Order: sequence, then C-alpha cells, then structure tokens
Amino acid sequence: MRVALVHDWLTGMRGGEAVLAEIASFFPEAHTSFLQKLTFGGRWYRGLLSLMHYGVTGFSLDGFDLVISSSHCVAKGVIPPPGAVHLCYCHTPMRYLWDQREEYLRRMTPVLRPLVRAKLEDLRAWDVVSAARVDHFIANSKLVAKRIERYWRRQAEIVPPPIDVTSFTPGDGREDYLLMVAALVPYKRVDVGIEVATRMGRPLHVVGEGPLAGRLRRQAGPHVRFLQRLGTEELREQFRRAALLLVPNVEDFGMVTVEALACGTPVVGLAGSGTADAVQSGVHGELAPDGSPEALIAACETVLARGWDRAALHRRAESFSRTRFRQRFGFLLERHVPGYRQA
Repeated sequence: MRVALVHDWLTGMRGGEAVLAEIASFFPEAHTSFLQKLTFGGRWYRGLLSLMHYGVTGFSLDGFDLVISSSHCVAKGVIPPPGAVHLCYCHTPMRYLWDQREEYLRRMTPVLRPLVRAKLEDLRAWDVVSAARVDHFIANSKLVAKRIERYWRRQAEIVPPPIDVTSFTPGDGREDYLLMVAALVPYKRVDVGIEVATRMGRPLHVVGEGPLAGRLRRQAGPHVRFLQRLGTEELREQFRRAALLLVPNVEDFGMVTVEALACGTPVVGLAGSGTADAVQSGVHGELAPDGSPEALIAACETVLARGWDRAALHRRAESFSRTRFRQRFGFLLERHVPGYRQA
C-alpha cells in the first residue's frame, strides 16, 4: 500500500505537528510542495496563504492508495487519484475564513479590507468545494466536528490528539499563581486573563511568545510574569505548582489543558470550547458559561475554594495519551481503509 501524508506546513513542533508525527509512525512516507522552497527556511510561510491551495492541488499522487491530510488550512484540498481513500484529520476549518474572519479583517488597514474580503470569499468557495475531495473526516474535538458540519455539511469522527502524558506528571507543592500557556495572539485572550488575575489579586504566569508581547507587557502590572518559551521540564514545573490553568478563549481542543491535568492541576475554561472535551465542571476544574471576566473569576474562585486529587486528574489525562490515540486511529484505519490491519 502506497501512502501519502500531506500537512499544511512544517515549520515547528506544535499541536498539529505532534498529531502528524504520530500518524507518520503508522506510515513513514513524506511529501512536500513547491512552496517549501519559497518560505526562506520556514520564516515566511503565512505570506503564501493565497498560493497554498495551488500548491496542495499541484501534488501528483498517481499510484497512491491512501492519502491522509493533516489540515488546519489547505491540506485537505489535495486531489487524490481515482480509487484512493482520502482521510482528513482536521484540526479546525480555517479560522480566518469562518468563525474569526471579521476579527482578522478588523485588524487590517481599512483601505485593504475590501480587497482582502474579496480574496477571503474566493478562498471560502474553494474551501467548501475542496471538502468534497475527502472521503472521511476526523475531528480533534466535538467543537471542530460541529464546525465541519456547519461549514462543509460533512460528518466527522472524533479522535482527540495525542498527549505525551509520560512527560507531564504530578508533583508536590502548590503556589497561588494562575497559569496561562498560550501564544500571544488576539484569539488566545491573554489580555482577559491578565484582567481576571488583576481583579482577583492573584499572580499570573504567562508562558508563550507572539506579536502582542509588547502590548500585553504594557497592560500587565508587577503581578504578571512573562516566561516566553520553556523547555519540557520547566513547563512541567509551572503546571505542577500553579493553582490552576486558565484558558479564557475558545480552543479547538487545547493540548495544554490535558498537559495541566496530567500534572495534577485543575483547569478553568469555557463551556462550548474544545476544553470541554477534557474538563468536566466540578470534576477536573470548572467551565465558565461565557468568556466575560466576571464568569471566569467566578469559575476560578470555585476551583480555588476546594482541594483536588492530583492522581485523579492525571488519570483523566491518560485517556488522551499517545497510546490511546494510536488505538483510536488504528481502529479507524481498519474500518475505512480496505486491507489495512494494525500490526
């Protein structure tokens, strides 16, 4: 069986790439497009968004029996050869085309908005049409499955992403700071996290980098520590000692949520977010009914008012382990790929 794996871009090792790496362990083939040579070593890939769908449709996949796309942008639009099975593991439909389009446009220079809006409309049409090239969709959360149904009118099976729970384990000691682990970009709502901590009179540790770093540092008071990028051991220690992990935004799934649980730390997130796939209110933390500072403060106070069984939280995280991912994904392959059997 000849297998092609198609991913949007490989410029780092984040959540989507961790999923791809686990899928690649089933099938070690690799495939890149002509756009790889235009990114200057991966430093300028976002500027190629308007060309990426040409790149992915330009793949020559003749002779392949199975195509697996790992997609949060255009990879699902690859054109499989006749007779091949195309599985798409969808991290989310493109945010800037659908649920966050207006937010992206508001950040544009006004004179450019009509041009960008027209281009996004063209990409939306391509996005819908290209969804028909997928035989079976796989979503990383219930929320993403709902988006796939809403935007593309397709059903998706849910296979949560793999989490390395062996690297994130409970420890001793607990401090009073709130923790956020997030890219410093608008949709992560780090500014709201800062407001929550400020109004509660609690320290806040923020682990992450991004274009809003300067603005957020100016907003933050002395109670906020920005830790930028940390290694696994340092991040594990932050999880272990935090009073709670705060996730004030709508996550597609939120792998850091499971990493926090694996370290025995409760989570405050939003109901209706991908966070809800891992966190049940009162059992693994608390889910606020909306993203207002008031609702998040109330959820934080509920979590802080009680003790938490670190071992029980870690057991919850184990249901999202790499081993469980391999089992779920392997069973899915057996159902949908003729002749495939797990080793």
